[in-house]
Amino acid sequence: MPILNRAAEMQDEVAGWRRHLHQTPELNFDVFKTAAFVTEKLKEFGCDDVVTGLGKTGVVGIIHGRKGEGATIGLRADMDALPINEITGKPYASTVPGKMHACGHDGHTAMLLGAAKYLTETRNFAGSVAVIFQPAEEGGGGGNEMVKDGMMDRFDISRVFGMHNMPGLPVGQFAIRPGPIMAATAEFTITVKGRGGHAAMPHGTIDPIVITSQLVGALQTVASRSTDPVEAVVVSVTKFHAGDAYNVIPETAEIAGTVRTLKKEIAKKSEERIRAICDGIATAFGATITVDYDANYPVTFNNPEETVFASDVAASVAGDTQVHRAIQPVMGGEDFSYMLEARPGAFIFIGNGETAGLHHPAYDFNDEVIPHGMSYWVKLAETALAA
Repeated sequence: MPILNRAAEMQDEVAGWRRHLHQTPELNFDVFKTAAFVTEKLKEFGCDDVVTGLGKTGVVGIIHGRKGEGATIGLRADMDALPINEITGKPYASTVPGKMHACGHDGHTAMLLGAAKYLTETRNFAGSVAVIFQPAEEGGGGGNEMVKDGMMDRFDISRVFGMHNMPGLPVGQFAIRPGPIMAATAEFTITVKGRGGHAAMPHGTIDPIVITSQLVGALQTVASRSTDPVEAVVVSVTKFHAGDAYNVIPETAEIAGTVRTLKKEIAKKSEERIRAICDGIATAFGATITVDYDANYPVTFNNPEETVFASDVAASVAGDTQVHRAIQPVMGGEDFSYMLEARPGAFIFIGNGETAGLHHPAYDFNDEVIPHGMSYWVKLAETALAA
C-alpha cells in the first residue's frame, strides 16, 4: 500500500491544523488550548468516545471498527512545545514570545488527528483504536502521568505505538530498531561549598571555582574510564554558575547536567561513580560537595516482535528500501518509554528531510511528511486490527 490517496488529499487541511498549533505553542502540562483544539476535532470527526484530563491535560479518542469486538491498540502523539524563541520567519511562526514548536510535536499531533479523521470515516478494522494525545513530553513526564492515570487498563489497550520526526532522514523514509532505541535520562545538580575570600589572597580560601573545574573534567571519566567502551553513556555538564565579582572568590559554585544511558545497570553505575568522584574531590580539597541526582525517563525499549510489525507496516507504505530497520540508538530521551514499559509496542522515526535540527530555533516541521505519517498510522491500525 503506497501513500493513501485520501491522506494526500488531506495534506493541506492537516497542514492548516499543524500551522495553527505552531502559532500557539504551549509548554509542559499547560497545553489547554492545544488539548481543546484536539478535543474539538475528535468530536467533530465522530470518535465514539473522547476523554480529557488524562495525565492532567492529555486527551484520548476511541474509534470503534466496523466489527466492535476485538483488541484495542494505542497510537500516541505529543502536544507540548519548548521554551525557545523562534527564528524561522515563517508566516505561521509562533505568536508567543519565548515558546515554539521546535521538536515537531505540532506535526505529530496534526498527523494523528488526520489519521483519526480517516479511521472514523472508514472504520475498516475490528476492535478499537485509541488515539493518544500526550502533554509534557519535554521533561514533564506526561507519558508516565497518563499511564499512572490508568489509561492502559481503562481502554484495555493491548499494544501501543509512537512516532517522531527525524531531521536529516529523507521525507518518505522510516527508521527503527528492536531493543533500546532512545536513552534513559538523568539530571544532576552539584553544589560545591568552599570558603570565599579576596581574589588576591587565594591561599586563605577554599576556591569552589577551581574545585568545580576539576569536577567537570573528572566527570568525563564516567564514560572514558568507568564504563565498558562498547556500552553507551553520555555525561554532559551544561551549566556552571559561580561568583559575581572580579576580585572575590565566591563561597559556592554549582554545575548541572545530564546523563544518558541505554541500560539500567549502566545508569545505576553512572550515578554511583558521579557520587564517588564528588566525595573524593571534596576530601582532596577540603570542600563540601552535595549531589542532587534525579533519574528521569527510562530507556525507550522497542519490543522485538512489535518492531518487526511496525517495520513491515512502514515498508508497505514507503517500500522496503526506505525503511532502516537497525539504526543506531539515539541518546536523546523520550517519555513514550513509560508506555512501552506498560504495554508491548514500538517507536519509529519518520524522515523530516534536510531541516534544522530538533530543539533549534530555526527548526520547522516539514508538511510534506504529513501524508506519509498519516498513511503509516492508518495502515498500522488496519493491519493490527484486521477485520
